[in-house]
Amino acid sequence: MRADAVAVRSEEERQGVGPLLRPLAEGQRPLRQQVFERIRAAGTLARVQIAKDLGVSPASVTAVTSELMETGLIEEVAVSRDGDAAGRGRPPVALGVRPDARHVAGIKISDREHTAVVVDLAGRLVASASVTERLAGRSLPDLLEAADALLVRVCAAAGVARADLSAVGLGVPGFVDAAAGVVHWSPVLRERDVPLAAAVAERLGLPVHVDNDANLVALAELWFGAGRALSDFAVVTIEHGVGMGLVVNHRLYRGARGLGTELGHTKVHLDGALCRCGQRGCLEAYVADYALAREATTALDWSYADGRPMGVVLESLFDHAKAGNGAARSIFRRAGRYLAIGLANVVNLFDPDLIILSGERMRYDYLYAADTLAELSSLVLPASRPLPPIEVHAWGDLLWAHGAAALALSAVTEGMLGAGGGREGISA
Repeated sequence: MRADAVAVRSEEERQGVGPLLRPLAEGQRPLRQQVFERIRAAGTLARVQIAKDLGVSPASVTAVTSELMETGLIEEVAVSRDGDAAGRGRPPVALGVRPDARHVAGIKISDREHTAVVVDLAGRLVASASVTERLAGRSLPDLLEAADALLVRVCAAAGVARADLSAVGLGVPGFVDAAAGVVHWSPVLRERDVPLAAAVAERLGLPVHVDNDANLVALAELWFGAGRALSDFAVVTIEHGVGMGLVVNHRLYRGARGLGTELGHTKVHLDGALCRCGQRGCLEAYVADYALAREATTALDWSYADGRPMGVVLESLFDHAKAGNGAARSIFRRAGRYLAIGLANVVNLFDPDLIILSGERMRYDYLYAADTLAELSSLVLPASRPLPPIEVHAWGDLLWAHGAAALALSAVTEGMLGAGGGREGISA
């Protein structure tokens, strides 16, 4: 359908997703990609505003948006006039992403619960699914089976055929080279140096993009949460492990080999406690849930807890601390002090606008109590400006899957509209 023949839809509830880049800060991406992503980030946007934001001529914007409408990626949306309840004459027209033009899935595989979502091209949630299953140190075929079964479930919930998905984003804990699609080490996999993206793509019959799960939390905040309007922020996740995702200049930072920002495996004690990665003295070995459970077994003589689920042990430890048990309180206090060291290192290295603490362990407020934050203040470099805000976000388990969906959406957008996309990519 030609652009001049596209029907104008009435305004819907359209919430933008994706980074809210500052005007004229788009970089070297093709204009069509800049225009599309700016429309998606705003929800709806008028042509004149696009031209103003990007510093290009209205004629250039008209040409690009006409092409995007011809290929079915955006559509005109009638918006109401401010203060004009009668709505006389032709209503103003803005542009919005056509939600049903593409769909992607996001999957998070962990050692205890797997989650998945399907979102449309506008970033709106279509359906979600979750499965509780232990998958620690399992084989690659086990992981492939788990991912396949979860995709079947979430596609059924969404009413979307697997073949209609444009891509799948996949998150796993561990050391992940996202560009190569290789997982060098993960607690959910027995093997090392696994070409996971290729293996899952072959099993699912779809393009697959894989990344570290902490990076996906940062992507979720960048696309859907508090980080949309921030140029630089860090997300620290505390669950069975400790991870960090870092956004620099509105972009996820991964490092030269894709293995950067492994905060949990920075060393805070030489020859210290054993970490699950095999080394000693890692921050994770003092803060993660298995570290707290190990401390409880030793300090409280909870040898009976060895066979209990980790969550039960930690809840019991937390209840004892809240009830005033000195040993239990000291375990959380010690973990909080090590967390303060890790966060101080983040502040001293990156000076972020915001630090977000996320993950299931954030329910244990001892980890970010006032004395922990006071210790953090004493460890950072003295400066005239205050500490960056530290916020606790409890999205729930679907947070990780949303980040995986953002990874897939970003890859699909780049493939359609990026420098190598061309009109073939748009029409795909």
